[in-house]
Amino acid sequence: MTTQTRIVFIVSDGTGITAENFSQSILAQFEVTFKHIRVPFVDNADKAHDAVSDINQAASKYGVPPIVFTTLVNPELNAIVGKANGLILDMFQTFVAPLENALGIKSTHAMNRLHHNADTDAYRDRIEAINYSLAHDDGQSNKNLADADVILVGISRVGKTPTSLYLAMQYGLKAANYPLIPEDFERGHLPKDLVPYRTKIFGLMIEAERLSQIRNERRPGSNYAKLENCRYEINEATSMMKKESIPWVVTTSKSIEEIATTVLQAIKSDKTVLG
Repeated sequence: MTTQTRIVFIVSDGTGITAENFSQSILAQFEVTFKHIRVPFVDNADKAHDAVSDINQAASKYGVPPIVFTTLVNPELNAIVGKANGLILDMFQTFVAPLENALGIKSTHAMNRLHHNADTDAYRDRIEAINYSLAHDDGQSNKNLADADVILVGISRVGKTPTSLYLAMQYGLKAANYPLIPEDFERGHLPKDLVPYRTKIFGLMIEAERLSQIRNERRPGSNYAKLENCRYEINEATSMMKKESIPWVVTTSKSIEEIATTVLQAIKSDKTVLG
């Protein structure tokens, strides 16, 4: 491990996924390589001591104290982890305490509060949306397209599937995705199954060089991956989207989060937060 790599622990009484995502957003501001180690379900003293042992071992092994993000609401467990040999960043004390002062009320300090919603309508909506997106991936089904919140279209390997699943998992959106293929370009119009739902359609586009690179990883040396073929498909897809007045975004240098946010803005969805 190089001196530029720093160990990061995420210690949580829940899954730690939210804390990990937050920590990654913060650490992305620094030109340093980080190795993340998530320590979930720390809900008793033994597990807290085990976490401290792991943190201390990492400090000894790499010669520098790890960075430790914690979201432990139990003050006793928090105190245990706080004694570890690391830079302890207590996310609850950083944010919850000032909010308690601003709101004039005490927080619940309930463990796994974020995940209490497994039985709520919003949670069930997300599960239903994920199932819908899986069933309507890559044009597998044209049934119930009227139920879609958005239908993503684009040529092969522009990011339709990951974007659809991200919209479903994060926002509970029923996102279908449909490929544009050479036969569509020859006909000069959208696939007939999509025509009635033109207002739900949003396009994904990509630069030819990047598309060729991605396709070569999948099918090396194929006509499918040739740069000239990629340029042809991109030009044809762009012309079709212009003709059909379909908005689109170029995904080449965008993250899934950025693509999804653009889609949300385009379809004017109010599902901008988790339920």
